[in-house]
Amino acid sequence: MNPDNMEGRAALVTGAASGLGRATALSLAKAGADVCLVDLNAEGLEETASQLAALGVRGHANPTDLSLADNCRAAVATAVETFGRLDALCNVAGMIVFSHFHEMAQRDWERTIAVNLSAPFYLSQAAIPHLLKTDGAIVNVASSGAFVGEAYVAAYCAAKAGLVHMTKALAMEYVHQPVRINAVAPGGMATPLGNTIKMPENVDYELIKRFSGLRGLVEVEQVADVIAYLCSDAGRGFHGACLNIDRGITAG
Repeated sequence: MNPDNMEGRAALVTGAASGLGRATALSLAKAGADVCLVDLNAEGLEETASQLAALGVRGHANPTDLSLADNCRAAVATAVETFGRLDALCNVAGMIVFSHFHEMAQRDWERTIAVNLSAPFYLSQAAIPHLLKTDGAIVNVASSGAFVGEAYVAAYCAAKAGLVHMTKALAMEYVHQPVRINAVAPGGMATPLGNTIKMPENVDYELIKRFSGLRGLVEVEQVADVIAYLCSDAGRGFHGACLNIDRGITAG
């Protein structure tokens, strides 16, 4: 899937300091879009911004903590102020904590829900008035864990399942208005997020293998290109869809 020309358009991408967020920003930039880059990692954002500059587009780095609702609203305001418009919101930022369910700390549950579900809610709420003016698009990054139960990540699965259904609910609410709202659901990818995972003691690795994927990891750039496609006019036929990109994990 290749996005249409997006010259003159502006996008906001969360999680843009590395991994899928950076790859998404680069895919949008290759299509000609300017991108507001949001993440906690300020140094990583500057590196992404420099890569966008090399492609001849503007990348504005906005380091912030999206677990706070006010920061989500401010991120959208900054994007609109910087570029004068907003054509796409890509909710890519995410976090995952492995834990035995009965041992999961309250702070880990609350932050997992905040980053994976509440942040897309507040960002979308702030962005939709602007996206209605530009016939824009929202793309939420869910997970194969939204469709199949995965051991030791109950909070993550709950958040991603909620994100898929929020996508569909918003798609129905705005079905007669000029904004498209979709999601993608990748399987496991080789990203810095995966490198930070710490396993609790005494996990059953046979259970983990059940959602590891028989065909291996998903290519980050492929997922990023699908996100950019859904943001562009090429993806105008999609609304309320969730595209599973998981190399067969959820097939059966």
